[in-house]
Amino acid sequence: MATSAFANSLLSSSTSLAHGVLPSTNNNFLLPSRVSVSNPRSQNPLLSAHFKLKDKTNSSSLITFCSLGAAAANDPKEEQIPIELKYPAYPTVMDINQIREILPHRFPFLLVDRVIEYNPGVSAVAIKNVTINDNFFPGHFPERPIMPGVLMVEALAQVGGLVMLQPEVGGSRENFFFAGIDKVRFRKPVIAGDTLVMRMTLIKLQKRFGIAKMEGKAYVGGEVVCEGEFLMATGGE
Repeated sequence: MATSAFANSLLSSSTSLAHGVLPSTNNNFLLPSRVSVSNPRSQNPLLSAHFKLKDKTNSSSLITFCSLGAAAANDPKEEQIPIELKYPAYPTVMDINQIREILPHRFPFLLVDRVIEYNPGVSAVAIKNVTINDNFFPGHFPERPIMPGVLMVEALAQVGGLVMLQPEVGGSRENFFFAGIDKVRFRKPVIAGDTLVMRMTLIKLQKRFGIAKMEGKAYVGGEVVCEGEFLMATGGE
């Protein structure tokens, strides 16, 4: 009888756990899930439980409880927001049609999709959406698509063109070329699905010689993937 009572007690506890009820009073952050995990153990036994319940046919099912994370535990409303609604879109300061009015580049070499911050003659921040349909991916590389570093440099230079090719700056579409590239570093690979965020800032402008020195940095997810110093020839006709 004692053994039977002990078994009934275990079954009652397991049934309560299966419905998401734990002896602890703080169980709002626990969710039941019928998926197996590679390491079901946890340092805190209240955050992860691993049980086998047997039915009349002796078949078993696995129930795993896992934590939703500190942010969701502290702010239950955060967990209720769908992921597709959590991240706002980049602002549009200059769309692709306005970009095409300034830059002479066209397909397949226009590498700026949108300007999200703009200060004429001083700085600009723009984005390039990297997709698997970009024409360089079939050859770079077939087995591991990576955006070529030279094209990241070119994309940054085009953002520099948006900074300098303005009437108030005195730039000309017909005379805008590389004059030099220094201290270029590639920190991480850029792959299909990434959004390349590029900032170009004017450091020095020599109007007499039509030379602009600029600093450029490209980011993916807030981490620098490419950076360098650029010299641009921006003289008139």
